[in-house]
Amino acid sequence: MVNAVHAMLYAADAEKTRVFLKEVIGLSGVDAGRGWLIFALPPAEIAVHPTEGEADCGRTELYLMCDDIHAAIADLKSKGVACSPAADRGWGIVTSIKVPGYGEMGLYQPRHPVAFGA
Repeated sequence: MVNAVHAMLYAADAEKTRVFLKEVIGLSGVDAGRGWLIFALPPAEIAVHPTEGEADCGRTELYLMCDDIHAAIADLKSKGVACSPAADRGWGIVTSIKVPGYGEMGLYQPRHPVAFGA
């Protein structure tokens, strides 16, 4: 049945976003032709959260995950990436990172059990 997930980011400047994912985040991937890079992702998981109403129903969020949010923020800042201050949400420590050509993306250190590798 399902054997993978393919996520898509829609970016105002796709080339800048691709360079960031490859050179700053360190994702590897394949060239699908005409410069369309498809990046391999680390292990993933999906969670379903309740909404406060129909307005949020169908909304999707993408977060990169890390083992040490403070080390990740320091590394990203050393590469010139803007990060918001880390915030403790109980279930994890969260920041957002500025992705060139795209906008903001979440990054967090989970405090809950993770599903990948289970």
